[in-house]
Amino acid sequence: MRKKADYAKTGRCKNLIAVLEAPRNIENIGTVIRNINVLGVEKLYIVDRFNVLPDNWETMRNKKKLLDISASAVKWTFIKKFKTTEECINHLENNGFVSIVTSPHIKGKTNILLQDGDFTQKKLAVWFGNEARGISNTAVSHSAACVQIEMYGIVESLNLATSTGIVLYEITKQRREYQKTHKGARKTNPPIKK
Repeated sequence: MRKKADYAKTGRCKNLIAVLEAPRNIENIGTVIRNINVLGVEKLYIVDRFNVLPDNWETMRNKKKLLDISASAVKWTFIKKFKTTEECINHLENNGFVSIVTSPHIKGKTNILLQDGDFTQKKLAVWFGNEARGISNTAVSHSAACVQIEMYGIVESLNLATSTGIVLYEITKQRREYQKTHKGARKTNPPIKK
């Protein structure tokens, strides 16, 4: 187990936080926890407006349903819970994080196709909206950009767990490559098109 943990550290993307805003479905939350653990995202923040989860991480780590759905990843993934979007935004901004949101289209924002973005900023928070309503206007107004997955179907939405897997795969891949070649570099600019 120690060897596995040491190896996992080598691929972890420092200063990368995934944020779930108001998720309602415990199955999606558990799958997202598994996704971020497998992909090497450093932390998960959850704006839990509907009080789906226990208040502290220790209690979450022992919740049987989360343990089962996340394949025990909840034990190894740091999770912080916030009651409101504003509370989470304030915490991120006070700690120097740039936020980006995920959505198919947002007017008035810089919209970037996932494969065209540069996500190697020093401190990055990636927001994912509620399963039914998507991302809130509050999160959008505090974001540097809107990232979208290129879609070709009539329906322009993916399950929360699926979209986190796709988006975070690309972002962690970029960040690991950047970390390998720029050890100690401090890139602070917002996401831009390549």
